[in-house]
Amino acid sequence: MASISFKNVTKTYDGATKPVVPNLNLEIKDKEFIILVGPSGCGKSTTLRMIAGLESVTEGELFIGDRMVNKVPPKDRDIAMVFQNYALYPHMNVYKNIAFGLNLRKEDKAEIDRRVHEAAKILDLEHLLTRKPKELSGGQRQRVALGRAMVRNPAVFLLDEPLSNLDAKLRASMRTEIAKLHQKLDITFVYVTHDQTEAMTMGDRIVVMKEGVIQQFDTPKNLYNEPVNLFVAGFIGSPQMNFLDAQIEKKGEKLYAVVGKSSLLIPEHKKQALAPYAGKMVVMGFRPEDFLTQDKLTSDNALDAEMSFSELLGADYNLYMYVNDIGVIVKVPASGEQPEKGPYQIAANMDRAHFFDKDTEMAICH
Repeated sequence: MASISFKNVTKTYDGATKPVVPNLNLEIKDKEFIILVGPSGCGKSTTLRMIAGLESVTEGELFIGDRMVNKVPPKDRDIAMVFQNYALYPHMNVYKNIAFGLNLRKEDKAEIDRRVHEAAKILDLEHLLTRKPKELSGGQRQRVALGRAMVRNPAVFLLDEPLSNLDAKLRASMRTEIAKLHQKLDITFVYVTHDQTEAMTMGDRIVVMKEGVIQQFDTPKNLYNEPVNLFVAGFIGSPQMNFLDAQIEKKGEKLYAVVGKSSLLIPEHKKQALAPYAGKMVVMGFRPEDFLTQDKLTSDNALDAEMSFSELLGADYNLYMYVNDIGVIVKVPASGEQPEKGPYQIAANMDRAHFFDKDTEMAICH
């Protein structure tokens, strides 16, 4: 059993005027793959290091399984951690690096050999066991670091930005390798990253943090489709969600979101939530892909825009535009001729529009 539970946990560094992690409550299930994500300085690595025992808990209770571990040293927590910089011993070959922790614990030599070769086979390192770290690529070094953690048979696997030193192609392949590793080991993984693409493609659930506070803890799909506030909406997604100030206006039985000279008809399923905002300003959000093709353009979904330039991404174009002097990105299929700069009308998919309270920044409806 390797669930992880934070109960009113606060972390304050000596001399600091406010906590880096204030009053954290978080329940991670046994065998889950959880991602901690957020901008630099949001407290995600501190949270991971508290699980590892590398940072002490100032207040509250931290449980791994049924055991409170506030005062338990790292070596007795049944965890293994993989760092951003691999932390390999340069004078040792791959075999000795992987076996290092087991040798420290004075495990039986035959058992060490079995575990090292088993991990090397899973990670495709068998042909590299006699090499030194300087003879390996970045991806191979990362696999050695994973192997060293694996052989300990931990209850919890902690990974702190393990792919940030790799190039884009290697990061993509290592994401797949780590996801496969989780399935094979069938233990709890907690993974820290600032890269929301990693978060969206790897985690069972994602913790989005800002200034030490959890903004939303949910599945990737729910974070993307139903962000609870403006911060989550803007942080999850690449390119990020477009935001426009809109005034809600009631005309007869219909409700419109007015942006500049454009009046966008609000669908029936959003009317009840937005009716109390009639006459008020809200923030309206669209994902770059949530625009319709030109043949679906009508007077009820047309947004006046000015295109500054376009970016070809193979199957799609990213169109960089201004709507009411606000920059937006529109993703369209790369069929036909390249769009030209100048005045434009884009068709907003109002069924996919997100609305947020301008004062509280909390979601009104999706």
